[in-house]
Amino acid sequence: MQIFSFSPFGYEGALVAVEVDLRRGIPAVDVVGLADGAVKESRERMRSAIRNSGFNFPLERVLISLSPADLKKEGAGFDLALALAVLDANAHKDEGEGGEESGLQAENVRSDAVLVMGELELSGALRPVRGVNAAATTAAQAGIRRCIVAGANGAEAREVKGMKVFAAANLSEAYDALNKPELFTSGKQGENAFVPDDAVEVEGVLFPEIDSACEMGNVRGQERLVRALQVAAAGGHNVLAFGPPGCGKTLAMQRFPSLLPLLTVEEAQTVTRIHSLVGLLPPHQPLIRQAPFRQPHQTSSVEGMCGGGVQCRPGEISLAHNGVLFLDEAAEFRTSVLQMLRVPIENGCISISRAGRVTTYPAQFQLLMASNPCPCGNYGVEGKICLCSGKAVTQYWRKFSGPLLDRMDIRVPVRSAEESDSASQHRASSGDLRLDIARAVAVQRRRQGKRNARLTPPEILQWCILGKEEMAFLDAAACNNDFSQRAVSSCLKVARTLADMDASEKITVGHLKEAVSFRQSDGPFSLLGSEG
Repeated sequence: MQIFSFSPFGYEGALVAVEVDLRRGIPAVDVVGLADGAVKESRERMRSAIRNSGFNFPLERVLISLSPADLKKEGAGFDLALALAVLDANAHKDEGEGGEESGLQAENVRSDAVLVMGELELSGALRPVRGVNAAATTAAQAGIRRCIVAGANGAEAREVKGMKVFAAANLSEAYDALNKPELFTSGKQGENAFVPDDAVEVEGVLFPEIDSACEMGNVRGQERLVRALQVAAAGGHNVLAFGPPGCGKTLAMQRFPSLLPLLTVEEAQTVTRIHSLVGLLPPHQPLIRQAPFRQPHQTSSVEGMCGGGVQCRPGEISLAHNGVLFLDEAAEFRTSVLQMLRVPIENGCISISRAGRVTTYPAQFQLLMASNPCPCGNYGVEGKICLCSGKAVTQYWRKFSGPLLDRMDIRVPVRSAEESDSASQHRASSGDLRLDIARAVAVQRRRQGKRNARLTPPEILQWCILGKEEMAFLDAAACNNDFSQRAVSSCLKVARTLADMDASEKITVGHLKEAVSFRQSDGPFSLLGSEG
């Protein structure tokens, strides 16, 4: 019997082979293989759990080896694996099977190999642990097809394709299942994977049920901002909204999740793995189908945003993978934090190096930023006096830097509802806005398998084809507004989204006009011209 456990480090982690050797000597338990304090303490938990479960603990000297030996092992997730390895070795000690070699490559994994994860109570009962989804995925890739976990982790493990799972309540059940393959079951996978009970289908695309607290119809007098958020939800574009305090920019952006469709199974698997590694998997949701929406505080550090620590845990940008990162009062964040966002926005991933080890987390997030126009918030507001000097306003906006702002596809100056001419117009509900979003999302999934905001330059040439009239308009707009090449690409991607929302195969001048208007702005952006 080959027994494996899992050591979480970064996004990848590593399988750990658990081997036991029983030998003559003073009864004791030795654990070798760079085990940390929690793993070494499992010796006593394991001993008590085995005895309290009605088993006999070996009277020989027990040597437990965790390999690879140069990989640090951390956490209480090894408890159950160690206990089962000891019981299995004790049951077969007369047959000479203890201490048999365990390879981690798929071609060396025996058919009886099993992944085991769980924390033991002294009574023998099992507690859930984090990282089960990542462990089961890694094990399946290595050719391991069976998994024993705590009952609370069972549904999470069953969402992994090709993995058969036994969810045990205690050590006795886990040991009974060790040699009974018929007790292991698979979960729903592929098209039949987990879907929330309250999911709603719109134009063939699944959406979560609309929470009354996230209803866009409650946003008054900000039709322009709501339209921008609708386009952003349809194409995955980044948005910057700036305006005076109390104008409704934060109110509208916090309702953005009501416009986002459910993730596909492929998208959900990577999101679930990340949240499983940090123990943030929601209860009764073995697969995260709802797009994450992360709103870190302005005091967040670079490590908190990009990830790090001893185990290279993910930061906010990775927890927002395939979802949204919302920075409210964005100008109050540290400059280093804002500038750190530039590379992940472009690459869709982030590499973290700690103690000679490197891990790469996916970070394909959609960035929403809300900001005041100046430190006091009254710059450019009719009927109010701005107390900030020109230098203070300039320094306030320089925190963003030109390259970061250039990556914001949509910029929306927001006026107060009292100033808005559209305050009395009809307010579209989230359900109404979803119709065009669903149409665009369905087209993008069929055409390129990803959102328009993620199109590469070759894909832009392939999918954003312009006629002569449209090309002339875009060239003129780029020249008049001094657009960078990235700005031109951004306009093309937004225009492609607008065309998808209209079910139009061709990008028209009307689509380009609206895309360019989202790229233009007055007020604070004019200050950037003084940076040189």
